[in-house]
Amino acid sequence: MPTLFVPHGGGPCFFMDWDPPDLWDRMAAYLRSIPAEVGSRPLAIILISGHWEEDVVTIQNNPSPALLFDYYGFPEHTYQIKYPAPGSSELADRISILLGQADIPWDFDTERGFDHGVFIPLKIAFPEADIPIVQVSLRADLDPTAHIELGKALQPLRDEGVLIIGSGMSYHNMQTMMKNMHGSHKAIPESERFDEWLTEMLTVAPPDRRELSLAMWDKAPFE
Repeated sequence: MPTLFVPHGGGPCFFMDWDPPDLWDRMAAYLRSIPAEVGSRPLAIILISGHWEEDVVTIQNNPSPALLFDYYGFPEHTYQIKYPAPGSSELADRISILLGQADIPWDFDTERGFDHGVFIPLKIAFPEADIPIVQVSLRADLDPTAHIELGKALQPLRDEGVLIIGSGMSYHNMQTMMKNMHGSHKAIPESERFDEWLTEMLTVAPPDRRELSLAMWDKAPFE
């Protein structure tokens, strides 16, 4: 399985009317293309959302997660969205074993539902909601080296048919986005510079330089 980092837009953006009406169409089209890009059906999905942080890496261990509507001020119908994907205690246990082997402190959360960083993009990408999903938290300190180690610990699951997805945005400036909403809709130069740097580090740079650069991402242009 590949590992993906996907955008999830703004709140329930794909399920609302906008002006102009095609505002989120390109992002939605990308999300719909994911099954073809992956190439084969995942046995399960691990999703790491930018909207869940805990003191230690926390693993959702809930067989039937509800939806956590962690967005505010949107139309009422966006709080009625359904995405009844199952969890997987088996996968949660497997993750805990891998983290333990890597000496990464972890905890289970048996109550948490899927936040909108999970159900919004996956409702577009995998609308049948029939693939088991386990959400894994970020560490609250956002230490980049610790998260690189987390990725290494999870890597064996790719060979076990598990699709690992990070969900968020590479450049998150809501104030600028809202100001541009009714303007040219072009990316701001700062975000393009940061995205160019990130793309180079992830797709061109050799592994040792990649890890060092990502660990020092706050020195990147326009971080």
